[in-house]
Amino acid sequence: MCGVKPYPGFESLTLRQNPYRGPPFQAVRAYDGAMKNRHLLIIFAVVLVNMLAFGIVIPLLPYLADKTGASEFQIGLLTASYPLAQLVGAPLLGRLSDRYGRKPILLFSILGTAVGFVILALANSLPLLFLGRIIDGLTGGNINVAQAYIADVTDRNERGKAMGLIGAAFGLGFVIGPVTGGLLSDISYSTPAWVGAAISVFNLAAVTLFLPESLSAEARARLVDLKRKVFDLAGLRRAIAHRRVGPILTIRAVTGVSFALFETMFSLWALAALGFKASQTGLFLGYIGVLSVIVQGGLIGRLTKRFSDDTLLLAGVGLAGASLLAWAFVPNVVLLVLVIIPLSLGLAVSSTVMTSALSKAVGADEVGGVLGAQTSVMSLTRVVAPIIGGFLLERATLWSPGLLAGVLALAMVPYAWRTLCLVPGRDSCEETFGAE
Repeated sequence: MCGVKPYPGFESLTLRQNPYRGPPFQAVRAYDGAMKNRHLLIIFAVVLVNMLAFGIVIPLLPYLADKTGASEFQIGLLTASYPLAQLVGAPLLGRLSDRYGRKPILLFSILGTAVGFVILALANSLPLLFLGRIIDGLTGGNINVAQAYIADVTDRNERGKAMGLIGAAFGLGFVIGPVTGGLLSDISYSTPAWVGAAISVFNLAAVTLFLPESLSAEARARLVDLKRKVFDLAGLRRAIAHRRVGPILTIRAVTGVSFALFETMFSLWALAALGFKASQTGLFLGYIGVLSVIVQGGLIGRLTKRFSDDTLLLAGVGLAGASLLAWAFVPNVVLLVLVIIPLSLGLAVSSTVMTSALSKAVGADEVGGVLGAQTSVMSLTRVVAPIIGGFLLERATLWSPGLLAGVLALAMVPYAWRTLCLVPGRDSCEETFGAE
């Protein structure tokens, strides 16, 4: 799957320097290797719990909402409320962590996730479901804070490996979460939410007892003095104007809606089209997660050695689009199992390669900002897609979300060929271009 929990907000297109240029921050100056590894594992656990929270809810939400009498469109709005709340909350949490320190904001965000779970477990009406998802979205988007903590306590040589913990937590959480949520739902629909709340409380205790603050008072003061913007719309406009970044972001936005239609509507579609129980939906989502991990963990490296980014982008988007069209008209479980294989391959390859192509399209000092712009675009697509998908399921047909998703993705294939491959200085997708 492309896209798992974190939906941070707009980032500047300028790579900001660490305001603390001296030795490691005072709070962690005395770290030895073992202590640092332990604290990084706690950060890993924070992100993993958030991903478990996100994954556990995915197969349950349609069933919880259906119990309240919600329509498909209302369920789409409910699904969209979480990423919309995160779009607002994530950058605010990041700025607050600059002012007050990483640890207090991590504790606040974990507590918010626990409260969101409790509300979800007790909810007997649609407004309460909305409240639970909004609270979790506003407070649970702590990926920026976790990344900032890692940056605080590691040097440049260690940072890439340490940041890889975030990616590992994403993948692991998205495999375990839906399966766990689906299986626990056989007990009751509230059981997964109570388990999620308990895990969050355990995580809260671990951070309280074992994780030190990573920012000294001096470093916090310097970060506050930077007066960074929460949302940098001007930076996003500059990215779109770039001759190569602009087309890739456009493709990212359109395919983002396409892919998110599948991600956010699969549970609701499976309930309506195939009569899936929550446990079956959870197992299927776990199956998709495993396929994605296989592609990203092994296959993608071999493909990138043999083919250019643009060739893989075209192939991945085309394969995903064709598979989404097939998903729209799948009549049974056997065919769904088969369709998911090329779909997972197309989603994983295209999403990974687009990020790679963006990072190569600009100089080193702009990479962070461009990838932040991509994250912002993807955040917005996950707000829009479930609203559109829910409306289509309610007002049109069961196959309409898949049809729209497939058409949108396939429409990007000729656009990508024209804007990325057939440009001055290139005659094909295989030729070297610009900063690549």
